[in-house]
Amino acid sequence: MRYIRYLILAVIAVCLITVALANREMVTLNVLPEQTSLLLGFNSSVTLPLFLVILGGVVIGLLLGFVWEWLREHKHRAEAAHQRREKEKLAREVTRIKHEKPGTSDDVLALLEDDRKAS
Repeated sequence: MRYIRYLILAVIAVCLITVALANREMVTLNVLPEQTSLLLGFNSSVTLPLFLVILGGVVIGLLLGFVWEWLREHKHRAEAAHQRREKEKLAREVTRIKHEKPGTSDDVLALLEDDRKAS
């Protein structure tokens, strides 16, 4: 299974290198459209190789997807944490009840204890 993962990573790396080599020409990215930048008096642009723009878009898209899923699954994580705390509380209560003095224990628990001793 580990070799399959390495093979997939190698194929992805070859694809990324191929895209980078095929798109080396420089492009200019403008922060605002030309008319808006003239209106605001703010013109910021950067010149980058096209493959950096493509890969940057993919990385930003992945990060946005991860954050979106993390926020969407918050209720499931909160419910799991609540159930874990409840389970631990009940386990402590069962332990406390088992270690009580025999005269003060519950009849049902006493029957269960007697049944275990008989086995």
